[in-house]
This record gives sequence, structure tokens and C-alpha cells, in this order.
Amino acid sequence: MSALTNPSSLLLRNSENLKADSILVVNFVQDGFLSQLQQLNPNSRISAFSYNHANGEFAKSIKGIDVCVSHEIAAHNFDLVIYYYPKAKPEALMTLDNIRAVINPEAELLVVGENKSGVKSIEKQFSSYCEYSNKIDSARHCALYLFTEITTLAEFAITRYHKQFNVDVAGLSFNAISIPGVFNHGELDGGTKILLENAPTIKSGNVLDFGCGAGLIATFLGLKNPALNFTCTDVSALAAYATEQTLKLNNISGKALLSDGLAKVSGKFELIISNPPFHTGIATDYTVAEQFLSGAKQHLTKQGKLTIVANSFLKYPPILESQFGEYQTVHKTNKFAVYSS
Repeated sequence: MSALTNPSSLLLRNSENLKADSILVVNFVQDGFLSQLQQLNPNSRISAFSYNHANGEFAKSIKGIDVCVSHEIAAHNFDLVIYYYPKAKPEALMTLDNIRAVINPEAELLVVGENKSGVKSIEKQFSSYCEYSNKIDSARHCALYLFTEITTLAEFAITRYHKQFNVDVAGLSFNAISIPGVFNHGELDGGTKILLENAPTIKSGNVLDFGCGAGLIATFLGLKNPALNFTCTDVSALAAYATEQTLKLNNISGKALLSDGLAKVSGKFELIISNPPFHTGIATDYTVAEQFLSGAKQHLTKQGKLTIVANSFLKYPPILESQFGEYQTVHKTNKFAVYSS
């Protein structure tokens, strides 16, 4: 039995609010909550939805729960929705619109979150869409809100949330599409900019863009060299969707793949290129980057290259050295370093 996170503990201490015939849990975390919810509702239809592929894989191990990982919620007719509030407010507003399109008219919505996530502004954000809202509990730096008499939406169109923006970098200009919840939504971040300014030139073959975000790296390289074929991976279904839109907009040949690290990646590549994610929460966390770097080698062809950008303070050189034997620092500023192996 997985331990419970604070938001899940707060929910379960209000178990009388967690009973309904059809329940949707949105943005759930990897803990014991879904199993306990099922014990409270042995005869109900329970669905779990996430934008995060790793969380989805976790939930698939729980029998009897319909799990969906996608960029939008498709299943309908829920009596109760339990929503774990995310860190990004634009993502929250988009998801709440999606929730309004899949609930029954009498449905209840529970929103739980850590105070530092901004959950306290949920009543204000949602006030124009419901008749009744109430903060029903708070503990362990978390708050739980109940909403009823919610104005439903006839349908949810994610295209309404597309943000098209221009990327101007290293002598190339192109348009990209992002949606809320994607890394650095709607702009080119500093690390990726330095990576593209120092990107290697390869003539042909397959390229892996790891942690693809809105697909900026693949699009840049593809416009420079149309002979390349791209596999773009991300753990976020929002990122995979945004990447598909950006590739299509620029006629780039490639596919977006949902993967937790390199788990779903097969084959070998002439180039693996990445601005790898390195932090979860407050502390610096190398787990994703370390697993990626240790697995990358077996996906490179004999002449294949790995190129990454990282914050200068991160201790990637020893990891690169242990995996590849040697590496080059292609470019370094006081903020970022580009390494190649």
C-alpha cells in the first residue's frame, strides 16, 4: 500500500464526500488514494485521468479503474470529479473547462491542493461557473474545496487554448504552438536557445528530441535539414500534443511519443538532443537526467552523438564521464552549459 500524500490524506478524511456512482479523478498522484477510493466505492465506475504518462502507468496497476492519459478528457457523465490542483494556473483553468464539459448537470467537484500551489484562488477562479462553493477542510498545508450547481459546457475544444508564437534563434525564424501546462509555455527558454545556437550539424538519419516540450528543438533542426526524421518524447501528454501541432505547422517529419524516460523508445539515433528536466519540487533532482544519460548510450549509432544543455551549477560532467568515458563542453555561460559526448 503506497503512503498517502498530504492532499490525498485530506481527501480521505472527508470520505463522506467521496461517494458517487461515477467518479473521475483528475491529475492524481502516485500514492494509495485511488485504491482507497475504490474500497469506498466498490460498485462505482471510477476513472482516473492524467496528462502525465508516468502517473498513468502507475494507476494501470490498480485493477478496476479506467485510466486515461491524454491531452483532453473524453469520457462523459461523471457525478463527482476530484481534481488535484496543479502548479500552473493557466493549466488549471483549461482543465476546469474540460471538466465542465464531461460532468452531469448535478455533479459535484472537489478541488484539493497544497497551499503553495495557489489552490486558495480556486474559489475566485471558478466563481462564475458555479452557484455554490465552500472550503470544507484544511490541514497539512493543504485545502479542500467543494463546488456544486456547476455550469456545464456543451463541448471542450483544446484548440481554443493553442498559443501560437514566433521563435527567432540562430538565424532561423519559425512559428510554434504551445498549450497551458507545457514547459515554458509560449516562449523559447534560455537553455533551449543556447542549445540551438550550439546544435551539432548532422546530414541525415534519425534524431531523438528527449523531453520535447512544444517541439522547438526538432522543428529547428528539421527546418535546417529536411532529411532528418524525428522521434520526440515527453512524459506529458500536453507536450506531446503541442509538439505534434508544431511539427505539423512546419511540415517536419516526426512523431511524438509518450514515455517515462526512455522506457518507450526503441531503435538507434544519429543524434540524441535534450534540455533534460532536472528538478521536481524544490530540491535539485537528477533522477530523470541520470536515468536518461545512462540509457542514452544504447540508443546511439556507432557515430551517434549526444548533445544536452544544463544549468551550469548542475553536476552533469561526472555523470557524462561515467557513462561515456569522455565528453566536451561545447559552450558555457554563467547560467548554462552545452555538453556533447
